[in-house]
Amino acid sequence: NETILRSSGSAFQLILSPSNAKEAKAKVLLSPERKEISLEEQKKKMAAAEERRKSREFEMLKHFAEVREHEKEVLQKVVEERNTFSKTTQENLAQKMEAYKENRGAQMAALSEKFKARVSSCCHSNVCVFTDVRT
Repeated sequence: NETILRSSGSAFQLILSPSNAKEAKAKVLLSPERKEISLEEQKKKMAAAEERRKSREFEMLKHFAEVREHEKEVLQKVVEERNTFSKTTQENLAQKMEAYKENRGAQMAALSEKFKARVSSCCHSNVCVFTDVRT
């Protein structure tokens, strides 16, 4: 037996060999004895292992199918949202264009009325600046 002191101040004891032979035998761990397994038991265990493997494989395939289904649903939702957005945008654009046409028509009508008023007031005063234009 040897005592070793570390630089940090901690000490520990190093045992190189057991003090007697009986202690040495007590410390040796023996593996438990295995009993013989019959061929029938081996077949049962193999069948059970195969069943577990098939069950795990089935669960994995089921999980992958669910994931694929979820992906399809998400993609379908994206397509629907994109179509809805496109349709809404087209409707908004059509409304704005219609409003623009109406405003432009109203502006043109107002300008036309203004022009007609000027022409008629000019022609009544016998001083006609617009000689070629008669309405």
